[in-house]
Amino acid sequence: MSRRKQDVVSLLKTIERGGEGALQFVNPDKYIQHNLAIGEGVSGLAAALAQLPPGSARVNTVRVFEDGDYVFAHTDYDFFGPKIGFDIFRYEDGRIVEHWDNLQETPKGSNPGGHTMLDGPTEVVDLDKTEENKALVRRQIEDIIAGRLDGLPGHFDGNAYIQHNPLLADGLSGLGAGLKTLAEKGMRVKYDRLHMVLGEGNFVLAVSEGIFGSAPSAYYDLYRIENGKIAEHWDVIEAIPPKEEQKNGNGKF
Repeated sequence: MSRRKQDVVSLLKTIERGGEGALQFVNPDKYIQHNLAIGEGVSGLAAALAQLPPGSARVNTVRVFEDGDYVFAHTDYDFFGPKIGFDIFRYEDGRIVEHWDNLQETPKGSNPGGHTMLDGPTEVVDLDKTEENKALVRRQIEDIIAGRLDGLPGHFDGNAYIQHNPLLADGLSGLGAGLKTLAEKGMRVKYDRLHMVLGEGNFVLAVSEGIFGSAPSAYYDLYRIENGKIAEHWDVIEAIPPKEEQKNGNGKF
């Protein structure tokens, strides 16, 4: 594991200690926070971590990846209740200078395919295919945004596709049936803009914004690519709070 990956895992683990030691990984003179529930800079980060009752938090990072100056992690959290999260950190000169994240309450049990939001492969392979795999995911999201849905099945590994979204079943058939059921319940799933695509080998994370139900939301979608097709998917969806509730002015993205 690279030094930056180790640092991110260690930084997230400090949450269990109320943030003790967290600031050693962060540039104190430049820290841009995109979690809208946390105040600006290192003072905002320290204040948020200090709110945790001693010994109340649990952190288990399941996957961590590196793409240039970015490290992104997929983590099982328990602070003020169980949550699944993606965190993205940007580095400059060996220190973290920017942070984005997305959190979702952990559902009970497994999804219709018997999967949780975290289980499945963690090993990074196919490092030589990183850019190719990122391009595949970018095309897939851009096709969804543009409404070019006829070609979408070609991006996926058919009914071998494994789904970790808590509401959906495996396979393209499960995805289609699940989205139809959500639409019938008034739970619209709409992607409007792709902000970031990061990847390492066979894993690619796409950060998008859109609408889930009736709420402006952030979509973090992690894909595992195998033989040029999307073979597996994990995600976290978080509603974006209205501006009057945001504790910093940096925006979600």
